[in-house]
Amino acid sequence: MLNLNTKEKSLLEDAKEHETLCVAKYKDHAEKTNCQELKNLFNSLASKEQQHLDTINQILNGTVPNINQNASQGQGNEQNTQSEFNLGNLQGQMQMNYNEGDKLLCQDALSTEKYVSSTYNTSIFEFRDKNIRQVLNHIQKEEQEHGEQIYNYMNKHGMYN
Repeated sequence: MLNLNTKEKSLLEDAKEHETLCVAKYKDHAEKTNCQELKNLFNSLASKEQQHLDTINQILNGTVPNINQNASQGQGNEQNTQSEFNLGNLQGQMQMNYNEGDKLLCQDALSTEKYVSSTYNTSIFEFRDKNIRQVLNHIQKEEQEHGEQIYNYMNKHGMYN
């Protein structure tokens, strides 16, 4: 059984709130967009954030998940995401027409990923247990990948000048 101190529990509760918000936000964003590619991206992100929420809940319940198992599952998902969203070679594929509402949703999502990633960065340094730090580091890496996916969508659709 894990023996978390007060600060560690507090950081995990914060992470739980952040992940809950991300799941709800991405589901809501998926409903608001008419772009199927963006809808798929937001639904995929909601699913991945739910996995993060499940991981945080496992730690709060006294179990440290095996990140090696999660990492191998994540690699397959990353490959699917790359092909699903066709984010490989974006050169020459930019579309300059985009919906302003979609741009706002993407900006909100990217800001959220930046914030959540930074909170995991802080948390990593606050945990005594090396295994928990590794799990949090793994989640942070995935959050950074989420931000990259959003950025790539925005860049592909001319939302960056």
